[in-house]
Amino acid sequence: MKRVSYLVLFVVIFTACSSAPQPNANTPTNPTLVPKPTTIVALRPWWDEAIFYEIFVRSFYDTNGDGIGDFAGITQKLDYLQSLGISAIWLMPIYPSPSYHGYDVIDYFNVNSQYGTLDDFKRFLREAHRRGMHVILDLELNHTSNQNPWFIDSNANQSSSYRDWYIWSSTNPGYLGPVGKAWYPGKYGYYYAIFGANMPDLNYRTPAVTTEMEKVVKYWLNDIGVDGFRIDASNYLIEEGQKQQNTQSTHEWLKKFYTSYKNDKPDAFTIGEVFGAGATQASTYTGNQMDMVFNFELASGMINSVNGESSSALVSALTFANLDLPSWQFGSFLTNHDQNRVMSALSGSLDKAKTAAFLLLTSPGTPFIYYGEEIGMQGEKPDEDIRRPMQWTGEKSAGFTSGTPWRPPDPDYINTNVAKEKSDPNSLLSYYQELIAIHKANPVLRFGALGLITTNNTGVFADLRYLNDQALLMLVNLTEKPIADYDLNLTGLPLKDGVFHLTAVSGSGSGSDLQLTRGGFANYKPLSEIPAYGRYLWQLNP
Repeated sequence: MKRVSYLVLFVVIFTACSSAPQPNANTPTNPTLVPKPTTIVALRPWWDEAIFYEIFVRSFYDTNGDGIGDFAGITQKLDYLQSLGISAIWLMPIYPSPSYHGYDVIDYFNVNSQYGTLDDFKRFLREAHRRGMHVILDLELNHTSNQNPWFIDSNANQSSSYRDWYIWSSTNPGYLGPVGKAWYPGKYGYYYAIFGANMPDLNYRTPAVTTEMEKVVKYWLNDIGVDGFRIDASNYLIEEGQKQQNTQSTHEWLKKFYTSYKNDKPDAFTIGEVFGAGATQASTYTGNQMDMVFNFELASGMINSVNGESSSALVSALTFANLDLPSWQFGSFLTNHDQNRVMSALSGSLDKAKTAAFLLLTSPGTPFIYYGEEIGMQGEKPDEDIRRPMQWTGEKSAGFTSGTPWRPPDPDYINTNVAKEKSDPNSLLSYYQELIAIHKANPVLRFGALGLITTNNTGVFADLRYLNDQALLMLVNLTEKPIADYDLNLTGLPLKDGVFHLTAVSGSGSGSDLQLTRGGFANYKPLSEIPAYGRYLWQLNP
């Protein structure tokens, strides 16, 4: 993995009480939450340390009563994000757009007036940076709005200087795109738009398009001061005939694009949306094209294993990740703005939602949390219903607005909201706070290697994370029933032999001592019985 020249030097000194999250029902009264005092010096880019939070501005918090979230609203809620433990924010599109979602951009050099002014955005950015939070923007490179002046001119005049900024054909080629129809009639011929008629694709075979988008990136990075981008539909940028995604032309373009902005701002971060990608495909983009790609395979592996109460999907995804991207340079998540929400996917089960959160924040990768996920917001497609207003209180309109919200909140907001869960030590929100604090306190969870533990019971998932002289053992019962019939087996890790005592980092109580021999163990049972949905993270102490 190519490392950028911007380096973050951090020295983490652990003590038995530092950075300890507040105990809840799953935490022993006097837990040892961190390992013995250790000093670790490492050179890492800031995103390797980050915990991201994805925000749809329209739905986060409204300060002026018009029913639409705004930049001032996000600014007001930065203290909440800080208390949760968030260190980086991804904003879904904030540019002027004719749609509610913003993925069809009219002007890349401005902000959506419904969200406030550019000065309002700058104020938010300053306040986020003051708290040590990084901010990245959604960047729509693949397509624009059909109301963008570039496309309007391209469509209106065959001799327009913008004509070749889009892909035109005098006749209808007729072939389809990933979501259906790909070619639409314009004034003079047919234009290519794989995500719908209102989002015509840009033509990156025209050098002026690349030049313009490089200007866009420099504007937001240098003039405004954001910290990077999530690149939308990054695998669809340049077609090769009817091959529409993951083309060699796209890879070559991204390499040049990466070099361009890294030369200008080495600490700028990019993460790509390659929908459905696992670690194998992510590895083809990572390092010299984008810093990371989202690992969809791992996300579905976590959800499917929790939902199906079987470890097989998660084990498969982690096995490939271990082989293809052992540097863990990928974004991990549960669901995002294009998918049914986690709590809906898990049929409203709090136990399963906590298990999914546990897996996300103890597994490899840089974690991304979709707004409201931490309180268990529900939502199923259409897209508007998985992007409903954030549920702050049990009051009218979920405390999101004093007016009429652009979309009604989910009816469950009376029971599921920040205010109610903040005071409940057993709530999902409290559990997320605990897990995030543990993730941040333990470098092994952010950078450590992974040893996948085999077991004779698919209802059990276990692994060992290790880094330098620190090792953490994770054990999860994915099922609704206690499990006594299981054993754990591991071989071939570069760990010192010896007997280790298990001290609880998360989950109540210690496990039985572990004998490591030749970097592994056989037929080991840390607990005689794992309770239903039991989740444990233990520090191995000699």
